[in-house]
Amino acid sequence: MIGFAKTWAVAAFLGLTAAAATAPFAPARADSASEIDAKADIALNALLADSETATALQSDAKAILIFPSIVKAGLGIGGQYGEGALRRGGTTVGYYNIASASFGLQAGAQSYSQALFFMTDEALEKLDKVRGFEIGADANVAVVNEGAGVDVSSSTVQDPIVAFVFGQSGLMAGVTVEGSKITKINPK
Repeated sequence: MIGFAKTWAVAAFLGLTAAAATAPFAPARADSASEIDAKADIALNALLADSETATALQSDAKAILIFPSIVKAGLGIGGQYGEGALRRGGTTVGYYNIASASFGLQAGAQSYSQALFFMTDEALEKLDKVRGFEIGADANVAVVNEGAGVDVSSSTVQDPIVAFVFGQSGLMAGVTVEGSKITKINPK
């Protein structure tokens, strides 16, 4: 019984910490630009090595926003946070964070990587026009499930943004991309 209580206490602490990190009043601690770039390189290379779909879409994407490590935790109340780089033509043109808070039946913690392929100029323009770009509200997103066995290419994708979630590890089931807020940051 003590082990069970300890597990819940740790999960509650992680959930409150993650939720606090997503609050608008919380000070953001960003990695340096070079740290974000290095991590984004590793994550994007891993995705392209493992996903024929991502490789096929890469050449037609207007830009790719790579979040190499998003941490999600919760116990009833949860949240997620990560930092990433926007690449256009292979060059970083901006840095962003992604955050969300959630309530409901959830317990545990996990980390994962996410890459958003912007397939249209309009979707890419919205990223910086709105303060706090929200996935699902500001643009439709197609989430690619590599295990589905579907042949996905730039000609079959109709949504302006294609999301890949990969490299999951941890003890929390499920990842959602809708409702996550993306905000521009200025790391040093």
